[in-house]
Amino acid sequence: MDGENTFSEILNTINHIIPGSALIGLIGLGILILWDKVLSKKGKLFHVIQGPLVAVIVGIVFYLLTQSHETLSIAKSHLVSVPIPEDAASFLGQFSFPNFTVIANPQVWIVAFTIALVASLETLLCVEATDKLDPHKNVTPTNRELFAQGAGNVISGLIGGLPITQVIVRSSANIQSGGRSKLSAIIHGFLLLISIILIPRLLNMIPLSVLAAILLLVGYKLAKPKLFKKMYDLGWKQFLPFVVTVVGIVFIDLLYGISLGLMVGIVVILIKSYQNSHFLHKEDVSNGVQKLKMTLAEEVTFFNKGAILKELDRIPESSYVELDVRKTRYLDNDIIEILDDFAFKAKERNITIKLISERGTIENPPSYIEFFKLRPLKEQFTN
Repeated sequence: MDGENTFSEILNTINHIIPGSALIGLIGLGILILWDKVLSKKGKLFHVIQGPLVAVIVGIVFYLLTQSHETLSIAKSHLVSVPIPEDAASFLGQFSFPNFTVIANPQVWIVAFTIALVASLETLLCVEATDKLDPHKNVTPTNRELFAQGAGNVISGLIGGLPITQVIVRSSANIQSGGRSKLSAIIHGFLLLISIILIPRLLNMIPLSVLAAILLLVGYKLAKPKLFKKMYDLGWKQFLPFVVTVVGIVFIDLLYGISLGLMVGIVVILIKSYQNSHFLHKEDVSNGVQKLKMTLAEEVTFFNKGAILKELDRIPESSYVELDVRKTRYLDNDIIEILDDFAFKAKERNITIKLISERGTIENPPSYIEFFKLRPLKEQFTN
């Protein structure tokens, strides 16, 4: 942590602009936008040849043409950097077996858990984004994805590699190229391996700013302004966790942002659960008696205790109340005790209670605790 956030880091780059890198980055971004908005609609050729590939080729050509230019030349540090093996032995020498002597070190486990958590979250986010980009609206099995990632990370660690996650750029490239099966991802991986083995020098001529332009456009497609408007239109229950997550990711980091969003989401769920525990209908008044019908939700927990208690206390004297639990599958013991106490008070307030359940109806049950037998309703109604 350097105390910087996304925006402050962007502002800091103003003092470190490299003309050549900035220019080819803008050119690459222009090519991508032109390809996406105009050329892709002109013919099938522009679907076969993808804009990112053209942007990368233009970036390589730009680097080669400006190598000797004093202002526009791009430094090696601003290019892709992959190892260049001289022969098969040096290629295999890049792999290394883990040092298992440090497996008892607590720091190793802490770092491993952190990497696993962050990588899993990143993969799940990329899965969600990929499914949204997919024109065929396929749904990725997340458990299988995480299992595959775990297996891949084990193998990667055993040969000295970095942890792996799903990456939205590769996934979007597959989608844009028309890939629809698992084979496309496998071929993609083999092509990457072959490229690193056969053309590492060519890969090392790709300006990083061109790759940044590709990432920028992919990110924009995933977070267009209309997405924020859509989330706002869905109501505060969706918009608040969304905004908190985005702000947390931008100003702190991915893990903090998602954690903050989850906490806000949980609070929203608890609030709505508190509000939606029951439905009270005032049906009519006959012979001076107010008839009410209270329908309990499918699951009623101790979170709903205050709302139900307040509602029961507001029922006027000499009323007729129908308590409908036919759709309720779980009723917390705390709620049953509230109902039992209310049954006692109802006698003093001349309130008649009609309990409606899947087992039948009963008027003024002597004890709700005995009626429900301290078991979840699902067990009662299915046995």
